[in-house]
Amino acid sequence: MKFRCAVIGASGYTGLELIKILLAHPHFELVYLGGSEGGERIDEVYPALRGLCELPIQKTDVQQVIQQCDLAFLALPHKSAMEVAKPLLEGGVKVVDLSADYRLRLENYEAFYTKHTDVEHLKKAVYGLPEIYRKKIAKAKLVANPGCYPTAALLATIPFVPYIDRDFPIIIDAKSGVSGAGKACKPNTHYVKINENLFAYNPIKHRHSVEIKEKLEILGNETYEIDFVPHLVPLSRGMLVSVYARLSSDIDPIELLRDIYADEPFIRIRTEPVDVKSVAGTHYCDIFAMRNGRTLYISSAIDNLLRGASSQAVANANLMMGIDEATALPKTPYIP
Repeated sequence: MKFRCAVIGASGYTGLELIKILLAHPHFELVYLGGSEGGERIDEVYPALRGLCELPIQKTDVQQVIQQCDLAFLALPHKSAMEVAKPLLEGGVKVVDLSADYRLRLENYEAFYTKHTDVEHLKKAVYGLPEIYRKKIAKAKLVANPGCYPTAALLATIPFVPYIDRDFPIIIDAKSGVSGAGKACKPNTHYVKINENLFAYNPIKHRHSVEIKEKLEILGNETYEIDFVPHLVPLSRGMLVSVYARLSSDIDPIELLRDIYADEPFIRIRTEPVDVKSVAGTHYCDIFAMRNGRTLYISSAIDNLLRGASSQAVANANLMMGIDEATALPKTPYIP
C-alpha cells in the first residue's frame, strides 16, 4: 500500500532530509512540496536532487494538500505550523509537525513562544519520541516531533530519572552542528564567526530547556531543576550532549541502559565515550554513561537533522500509518 505525502517547508534543511528519506520509502509516495512562495522546482533549490526529484515547490494550498495527501510533514517555523496543521487535521490529513507548536503544555508554550491558536489539537497531540510513546503514536492523528536537543537529552536522561537526587540540578551541556540553526544565514552562523570557533548561545534560558524539563517531570512525576546550555560548533551536522546529575541510588549505569533499551534497535549503548561521526547520516542515538561516586555522567550523540528532526518524523509517520517503524530509516553513517 502507498500513502501519499506532502512536505510543507520543503526548501529548508529538514525538508531536504525528509525528501531524501521519502524518495527511498517503499510505502510513502511524495506528491506535494509546499513553501511560503513557490515558483521553483526542488532540484533548482538543491541541484544535488537533479534526476532524483523534480517536484515543484508550490505556495502552500491547504485544500490541495487535503485533496491529494494522506499525510503531511510540516517543516515550518513555530506559529506558521499550527496555522497549517489545524485545517489539514480538520480535512482528515494526518500530520507530523516538526515545529514546537504542539510539543508543550499550553502554559509553557505561551510563556516561551507565542499565543496558541489551536488549543483543541494541542490537547490531542502526541509527543513523538517512539521509545517512550510508541503505542500512543500509532493511534495519533497529530504527532509533535521533538526538538533535536530534547531528543538527545531525553534519551540519555530518562532511564536514570528514578535514581537522580532532586536536591541537585541536572546539568545539560549540548553541542550542535551549524545546520541546527537553520538554513538562513545569521550573524552567529556566518563562516567567519563559526569557523574554528565554539561558543554558547542562550545559556540557561534557551527555550528547549522547558521542553526537556516538562517531559522529564511528566515521566518522573516529580519536579527537576534543569540547567541547559547549548553551543554551536563548526560542524555541518551532528549533536553531542553531556548530562551531569547526582545519584540517589547505587546503580551500574551501563547495565541500566542495556536493560532499558534492550529492545530498541536504534539506541546503541557504548562502553566508551560517544562521537558524532559515528551517527552522522543515521537514525541512531549512541549513549554512554559512567559514575564517579554519586556523580553521574551521560553522553549521547545523534544526527541533529535526522534523529533530531527528519528521520524521527518518518519513524513517527511509519507508526501512524501502521508500517514497520524502521522502514526507510537511514542506518549507514557518513564515514570517514
